[in-house]
Formats: sequence, C-alpha cells, structure tokens
Amino acid sequence: MSAANASLRLLGSEMHLIVGRRRNQAGILVRAAVRGRGTGFIASATSNGIFVALSALTIELALFLPLAVAVLSGDAIAGEANTGTLRYLLTVPVQRTRLLVIKYISLVIGAFVGVLVVTVAGIIAGGIFFGLGPVTLLSGDEIPLVEALGRVALAVLYITACLAGLAAIGLFVSTLTEQPIAAMITVTIISTAMWILDGISQLDWIHPWLPVHYWPSFADLFRNPMFFDSMRQGFASLAWARVAQKDITS
Repeated sequence: MSAANASLRLLGSEMHLIVGRRRNQAGILVRAAVRGRGTGFIASATSNGIFVALSALTIELALFLPLAVAVLSGDAIAGEANTGTLRYLLTVPVQRTRLLVIKYISLVIGAFVGVLVVTVAGIIAGGIFFGLGPVTLLSGDEIPLVEALGRVALAVLYITACLAGLAAIGLFVSTLTEQPIAAMITVTIISTAMWILDGISQLDWIHPWLPVHYWPSFADLFRNPMFFDSMRQGFASLAWARVAQKDITS
C-alpha cells in the first residue's frame, strides 16, 4: 500500500471517529441551533437572512466554535491515549509525524464542518424568517445575492483558518496529557483568556499578538471595497500557532 493511500485511510478513519461520536453530533446540533446578533450586523439582521448567519458566526466565534475545536483536540491524542488505542496506532508502521499531520488535518476539517453547519443553518433560518435577496453591505452599497454568498464563502474559509490556529495549539496540548477532558479544558481556558485580554483596553499593546483579535475581521468582507488589512494580520498571527504545531511534529 502506498504512503498516500495509507494516509487517506488514516484520515478517513479519523473523520469517521469525529463524525461518529455522539457528543460531536450533539455539539453540531447545538451550534446549528444557536442564533444571535453580532456587532456590526445588528441593524441588518432583520433586513436580510444572510445577516442572521453572519450574526450567528460572530456569536459562536467567541465560545461555541472554539469549544468544539477544544473537544476535538482533546480527543485527537489524549483521547486515544486514554482508551489505549494510541498504543496500537504507534505499533503500525506509520511515521509519528504523518500521524500527527493526519490528526491535524482532521481537526481542520472538523472545524470547517462546524463553521459550515452554523452558516448554512443561519442562511436557511434567515431566509425563512426574513427572506433572501440583494444585500446591503455595512458600507451602504448593495450587491446581488450571489455575490453576497461568495463573500459568505470567503468568511467561512477565513474563520476556518482562524480556528486551524487554535487546533494546532489544541493538538500540542493534547500530547501533554492522557486525559482528554484536561486537554479540552486547557484549550478552552487558553481561548477564553485570549478573548478576555483582547477586551481589556488597557492592554491594547498586547492585542496584536492575540490570534483572536483578528477573528472578527471577517466582517470587513462585507464592505465595499473589501478591507483585507486586518485579515492579513490575522493570517500572519497564525505563524505563532504553527510554531506550536511544529514543536510536536519535529
């Protein structure tokens, strides 16, 4: 069996575990059900169903989506070690680096699925209650629905990339313990602490170093023209998380 086929089979097995766990399924349903009005989208939430999805993303980005990543990260390595299956995985002729990379890819895919579920559920609910049509951007310009959906897709990808940084941290934490709940709590505390620090104006000097500081920048996609400066800085901040990932795959 080629290395590529073995990696694909391992990735498929990881995704089956993620999707098959009851608590992950319940978490997806909870995230799909949560609705809220996010800053910047409040005035537009009832004018177009698109903004219901964007408001839900804004609300869940601070707690529910990071919590989902924390749960998946905790299970990735610590969960396997706790159940004893990690030992069997390591006895298979597969490089540990490849195993960690596959684990990380599965976490990113899991994060993407979570963001996509929230977005699609928000658009459907918003469409039912408020209708869908041409979208008035935060800058006051109006664009066709198709173009707005394209910007929503970009927002989904950007938020997934942001959560991928947290997933790298979570995977690192997951290698430090055999208790998945400990890893989950640690990652949740890290995420929550960053949000708290980001909300303290007296600590504005540290804000550019906090990955979460740039997460809400997806709102800049809904201006005309689209504003990418903050989003580029958000991608740059992922380098710090990448270092954490490199530490465990070297």
